[in-house]
Amino acid sequence: MPNTHLVIGQGPHKVIALHGWFGHARGWGPFAQHLNGQDFSYAFMDQRGYGGMKGSGGPYTMAQIAQDALALADSLGWNRFSLIGHSMGGMAIQQVLADAPDRVRALVGITPVPAGGVPFDEQGWAFFSSAAKDPGARRGILDITTGNRLSGTWLDAMVQSTLAHSDEAAVADYLVAWAKTDILSRVQGQPLPVLVLPGEHDPALGEATCRATWMAHYPNAQLDVLRNAGHYPMDETPIWLATVIEKFLAGVPS
Repeated sequence: MPNTHLVIGQGPHKVIALHGWFGHARGWGPFAQHLNGQDFSYAFMDQRGYGGMKGSGGPYTMAQIAQDALALADSLGWNRFSLIGHSMGGMAIQQVLADAPDRVRALVGITPVPAGGVPFDEQGWAFFSSAAKDPGARRGILDITTGNRLSGTWLDAMVQSTLAHSDEAAVADYLVAWAKTDILSRVQGQPLPVLVLPGEHDPALGEATCRATWMAHYPNAQLDVLRNAGHYPMDETPIWLATVIEKFLAGVPS
């Protein structure tokens, strides 16, 4: 089953971008408008149950996302590529690395889930689990993870976007996938270039979490805290995000 995707640019450095739990291929906000299409080619993929893949059915797992991303690369004729992953997509790009290490040039994790998953207490798990059915919970999660500082207009638009572009079953099952999957033993110590981008106002997947996980897992990782951003820098600081990512990718060996 070919995954729907959006390609931006015609450059020689190929990049596959995997979205987060409330995202989709066309849901990367203003960030996608500020990319360098001469030096890079970006493929933004819909994961199963999202965007153009709504109604596709599962399985809604990290392993399936990785399999679909590799199939997308094959269909585009991309043998080697870099990977960008936002949040849940941060776990998914590491699954691609685990499955096809020889094909991956570099990883960029934007407020990313670590390879060992995310621990929840009972109350937190109940709250996040309710998001599959409850738009109010999705709004609350968006608000909390951006530091309770952004406008209600933006929050409402994000809720409408995630409701319009995701299947309820996918949201429910992917929570289990990104929180409880553990592929750390398969990627730890990989020497490829890695850029980790936590948001200054992200309370869960911020700098401390990234230093304790990503920076400890990858010997050639570098970390850059995104100022004035929480969990959604693609919307909050899109031009700076594009600048930081492309500066890093430009220095990645071919």
